[in-house]
Amino acid sequence: MNTLRLLSTLALTLVVPVRAAGAQTIDLSRFALVDLTHEIAHDGPAWPGSRDPFHLDTIAASATTAMFRLNLNEHFGTHMDAPRHAAGSGWTNENIPLNRLVAPLIVIDVRAQAADNRDYALTPAEIETHERRHGRIARGAAVLLRTGWARYWSTPARYFGEDRTVQPPKLHFPSFGIEAAKLLVSRGVGLLGVDSPSTDIGAAPSFAVHGILGGANVPALENLADLDALPATGALLMALPIKTRGGSGGPVRVVALVPR
Repeated sequence: MNTLRLLSTLALTLVVPVRAAGAQTIDLSRFALVDLTHEIAHDGPAWPGSRDPFHLDTIAASATTAMFRLNLNEHFGTHMDAPRHAAGSGWTNENIPLNRLVAPLIVIDVRAQAADNRDYALTPAEIETHERRHGRIARGAAVLLRTGWARYWSTPARYFGEDRTVQPPKLHFPSFGIEAAKLLVSRGVGLLGVDSPSTDIGAAPSFAVHGILGGANVPALENLADLDALPATGALLMALPIKTRGGSGGPVRVVALVPR
C-alpha cells in the first residue's frame, strides 16, 4: 500500500461514528508498528554542559502505589524542537498543527557517508539522488535522516564525539547540512528528524540549520531510535510531543506505521 492510500484509509476510518454497529477500525495487523523513541533515563546522553537534565523525585512508592515528580529538560532524550526553540516568531508546542505531527514518511539513508566521516552533513546532491530513486519529496512529508548514529546511544562519549583536545571542546556527529535544510524547506516539508543529537552537525560553528527550520516553522525531531527498520518511502509517522503552553520543545513518543 502506498502512503496516499494509507492516509486515505486512515481518514475514512476516522470519520465512521463510533456508535455505529460494526464500526470500522484501523487493522493494525496490516502494519508493523516501529517505536523510534529512546527510553528517558538518568544515564541517557545529555548535551555537554547540561545540568541535571532528568531525574524522578519519589512522592510515593509502595507495594500498592507509586507516584513520582518528573524533572526533565525539554531537549533531552528523544524530543521535538518546536520552531520557537530557534526563532522568536516560531510556533510553541501547543500551536504545532497535527498535520505536521502525523505525516507521510521519507527516510534518507546516509549511513555509509556517516561511517566514513563523522562530521558528514547532508547535501542537496544526496537529496536529489534519493529523489531519482524514490520520487520527489512531497509537500508536508516528514523527512528523517538515517545516519546510523543511534547505535552509539549507550556510549555518550561516542554519541556526541566530544573532543576536549581543543578549546572550546568540539562535538563530532553527522546531521543535516545548511543547503540541504534550505532545499527541504523550499520543498515544503512538514517536519525533519535525525537519529543523532542535533539537526546541525556536531562540528558546526553555529546552529544555522536550527535557525532555518525555526524561521520556516518546521518542527524537528532529535535523538531518534531504530530508523534501520524503516523503508525509504511508504510509511506513516506519528510524533506527538508534550503539549506544554509556550514550550520550545519536549519529550516525544515517535512511532512509524510500516505497511507489511
